[in-house]
Amino acid sequence: MDHRTPPGNIAPHIPADDWQRAQATGQPVVIVVHDTTPTGIAWRRLLIPFAIAGATVAGGWGLVAALCLLLDAAAHTATVIAGAAGPIGIGGITLRLARSKH
Repeated sequence: MDHRTPPGNIAPHIPADDWQRAQATGQPVVIVVHDTTPTGIAWRRLLIPFAIAGATVAGGWGLVAALCLLLDAAAHTATVIAGAAGPIGIGGITLRLARSKH
């Protein structure tokens, strides 16, 4: 008797006595597979990479905006400190940090 295994991953679902009887008598085994795959485009497969890319771009722009805001605040702070401090002298060299208004 020729021993063959059923095709695919459905072998454990066929009872052994039915399979052996089909092999012995030559009777065909009818396997009904219910296909549940939807037709059309798998939107989730397309949407997830675009969502990740969009979040990355939005995060990058947010990082650039935060960096610009911090640099702007640092420049204004340096301007205010330089205007309030006046000229700074070290060892006979005087450095004027801001222009005087008169």
